[in-house]
Amino acid sequence: MITKNYRIADRVVSVSSIYDEVHSYCSEYLTDEEAEYAVVTSREDIDYERRKSARENELEGLPVREYRDSYLEELAVYRKIAEKMPDYDTVLFHGSVIAVDGEGYLFTAKSGTGKSTHTQLWREYFGSRAVMVNDDKPLLRIGSGGVTAYGTPYNGKHRLGSNISVPLKAICILTRAEENRIVPISREQAYTMLIKQIYRPTDAVKMQKTLALADELADSVKLFRLGCNMDISAARTAYEGMNALTKTNFKAE
Repeated sequence: MITKNYRIADRVVSVSSIYDEVHSYCSEYLTDEEAEYAVVTSREDIDYERRKSARENELEGLPVREYRDSYLEELAVYRKIAEKMPDYDTVLFHGSVIAVDGEGYLFTAKSGTGKSTHTQLWREYFGSRAVMVNDDKPLLRIGSGGVTAYGTPYNGKHRLGSNISVPLKAICILTRAEENRIVPISREQAYTMLIKQIYRPTDAVKMQKTLALADELADSVKLFRLGCNMDISAARTAYEGMNALTKTNFKAE
């Protein structure tokens, strides 16, 4: 086994793996600090990820793919980290977080809607003011002072992300539309999508904690729905709309 320590979302985890690729993947988060908890993978974990991936492809009508053991072990490590994080008031969220002037905005949507394309428009529009925090699986720590979004090694197929943390200002659900329009929504309107996109632990106690954290998340940040096209003006509409509406006592649709 190969063991190294990583600081992820302000927690230090010891990762012991069969394959070195796991550690190459996490190299930007390497630390020599003492670990607070440990993740150890096994051949059984790799086999579980293979079966799970096959089931998911089958449900989506996709051909079964043969994944490398090292890739499946990477999935196993991220899953074990996600299972532990509710202990630290933190959840893993499927979405794309971008920061502008040090404040984070999280975009989420059904698969294939264009989260990554939209945040790319932000990077084009804002230039150096915009920093990609994580393009796939950020961690969100939820507390009395608000929500903090963290970069993680698990940042999508294009590896877009940074080892940084930012205060999360808003969550925006993306939909496709011919014209760009952003509106505030209530927690009731957003809640189903939030629950779907949060990693849900298999442990019953941790699942209860995750649901409680989801409630806090919905109450801690402003929530929006953006109908957008793929023109760069969508970035301006989203940014200006979220900033204008978060400064006022708006009413959700």
